[in-house]
Amino acid sequence: MGGTVQVLLVEDDESIAIVITAALEAEGFAVVHCDSVSERDRLLMGNRFSALVTDVMLTDGDGIETLPAVRTAYPDMPVIILSAQNTLDTAVRASDTGAFEYFPKPFDIDELARTVRQAVGSSGSADSPEDDEPAAAALPLVGRSAPMQTVYRMITRVLRNDLTVLILGESGTGKELVAEAIHQLGHRREGPFVAVNTAAIPADLIESELFGHEKGAFTGAVARHIGKFEQAAGGTLFLDEIGDMPMQAQTRLLRALQSGSIRRVGGREEVVIDTRIVAATNRDLVPLIAAGLFREDLYYRLNVVPITMPALRERRDDIAALANHFLKLAAGEGLPRRQLTENAAELLRSQPWRGNVRELKNFIYRLALLAREDTVDAAAVEPLLSTGHREQPAGADADLSLATAVTRWLSAEEPAPGRVYDDALAAFERPLFAEVLRETGGNQLRAAQILGINRNTLRKRLSELELDPEGFVRRV
Repeated sequence: MGGTVQVLLVEDDESIAIVITAALEAEGFAVVHCDSVSERDRLLMGNRFSALVTDVMLTDGDGIETLPAVRTAYPDMPVIILSAQNTLDTAVRASDTGAFEYFPKPFDIDELARTVRQAVGSSGSADSPEDDEPAAAALPLVGRSAPMQTVYRMITRVLRNDLTVLILGESGTGKELVAEAIHQLGHRREGPFVAVNTAAIPADLIESELFGHEKGAFTGAVARHIGKFEQAAGGTLFLDEIGDMPMQAQTRLLRALQSGSIRRVGGREEVVIDTRIVAATNRDLVPLIAAGLFREDLYYRLNVVPITMPALRERRDDIAALANHFLKLAAGEGLPRRQLTENAAELLRSQPWRGNVRELKNFIYRLALLAREDTVDAAAVEPLLSTGHREQPAGADADLSLATAVTRWLSAEEPAPGRVYDDALAAFERPLFAEVLRETGGNQLRAAQILGINRNTLRKRLSELELDPEGFVRRV
């Protein structure tokens, strides 16, 4: 490549600068190094560089804040940003400068070298910065683990385009938060964000909900109804649990994605759609395709940019940060302000959290409500961890879920036809209320808050279930 191809490296950590310099020189680049914004600007004025590699936190300021001026002055020079501040905010700020690439520390030095080579080869093709102010990354996507860094980088790559995104991951991992981030940080943020859980809509109504219907289209259609696609015009339509969508609706959705237009149920007019599609599922779609339950052509239409949300067990280093984040949210909603000790955080990190971030959040809110002291240590956390949160010993039924329990109950009880719902509800409610009363020491106000129901409703159900709050004491 030749020594005439110069790269400016702005890095205040001398050891990191030495490693990067050696890697780039091995690729044939001539590397000029400095450690400050002021020295960077001085060097840029007197030299011609084929690429700029810069850290964020420098000796005299923020390496990102002044990059828009650098991009304006040197529009053909690609910029690669490095940062130890591994948050979504940093990734978005880097993206908003029009950077060629963003690397959270620690990074693969070989990958950095390859990226610099690619950047020099495509000099002048990097996206220019947006004219508007970058949006603040105020969404609760918390964590600096390596799996979350991958998520952040994927998010920043789809902010300035309308490519269809498919978010994959187990229940409770935060897939909707990713969809909201793509919308709120992207160029469609001024438009609406419309979320629809396709699994929660009856099969005979899903087409009407998505595409709308005309007056008289079916019994009960007394007026025109505007569907989710039209409601999301100019913004983003988030289709959650897409793997549970009925086959007929899948066909209509595929047609809409292919044609860029929809037709309301019972209508003749084609309505052009202007909305970004983000879909999500906690199911593996490939086996569903093999079983004939999901259209393969729709899968390829949706799976343009896949983003996989890691399970919480794959990002245990984020658990303490998530717990502290949820404690702050709980305090903001009127619950007591709590603080975790290091041994309490370590205990939380050791739990399986099969329900992922959603389960952790619910537990932290419960902890904020029930803890006796403002500073919560492991001894205070332990009694509040139900057996469902603990690692189970060998031979235990670690995979027992509510669905499994229902199946076992149906097999064992064999309720009479016509009584299944009432009997199942009674069988579920009594142990649920008893467990919550036991945790609250019979305090009905706290029990109602945990359950999310009115105190009078709780009293009525306790009477009907013949549960006496006075008979419960707190576990110790």
